[in-house]
Amino acid sequence: MDLIERIARIIVPVFFVVAIGFFYGRKTRPDLSTFNRIALDVLAPLLVFTALADRSFRLQDHLWLLLGGTIVILGCGLLAWGLARVTGTQPRTLVPVVMANNCGNMGLPLALLAFGPANFGAAVALFSLNNLLHFSLGTRITSRDARTRDLLLSPLMLATLLGFASTVSGIRPPDLAMSGMKLLGDATLPMMLFALGVRLTSLRRAALKLGLLGALARPILGLLIAIPLTWAMGMEGDQRAQLILFSALPPAVMQFMLADRYRQEPEKVAAMIMLGNALAVVFVPLALAIAL
Repeated sequence: MDLIERIARIIVPVFFVVAIGFFYGRKTRPDLSTFNRIALDVLAPLLVFTALADRSFRLQDHLWLLLGGTIVILGCGLLAWGLARVTGTQPRTLVPVVMANNCGNMGLPLALLAFGPANFGAAVALFSLNNLLHFSLGTRITSRDARTRDLLLSPLMLATLLGFASTVSGIRPPDLAMSGMKLLGDATLPMMLFALGVRLTSLRRAALKLGLLGALARPILGLLIAIPLTWAMGMEGDQRAQLILFSALPPAVMQFMLADRYRQEPEKVAAMIMLGNALAVVFVPLALAIAL
């Protein structure tokens, strides 16, 4: 009963905010394009930078976690490539969906509730790693014509590099400036959950069968890799739990934007992503039950 109560305390607030966004989205059909631009260009970069540049974050304490995250991401990509060949799905459509998970909109709030502010920097580091691989290797897989240079020079990527540089060098902005940046960055989490709920309103019944392959492959393959990996690496405690939760997260919403930009079957990608995020209500509690 204690475990069930702990899981409920973690997931209920997250899905409550998503539900508010969903019902608001059904009622008003808001245009999120402006918010998406602000979130990607201002709020999320500030969240990443302030978490990585925080004095309590020590990169050397999370190297094994980042290595494990890298193995999970690349391992999922390799298994997804084989799955695409077996099922006749285009690898450029399926592989990036399974590789990149939604560790931003959903993963960061879950990690904050599950592991507390003291361990939030580790979740942000995994988020940064996921973005780095997604916007480089993942984009190249999506399209041969992708200009990785443009994506790596985006505000989010620059904030990631500056954050890691800050934690390594110890050079940080003045405390007053950091407080202001953190205030803006902290607004990202509830707004990203709200926006995720709005996006779920676009899921259509006709797309359920089409999207089921990617929606299920993302968390199932992630867990199949992460659970034995944590044992092999001797990971324990919060780091083990963080990696298992990370591995079970649904597909990244950002992949739809890339698929749409490069015309790589965006309708199929959208179905996989939306259905995968809806199924998080099943896989997130399962991951927490395994991890905690």
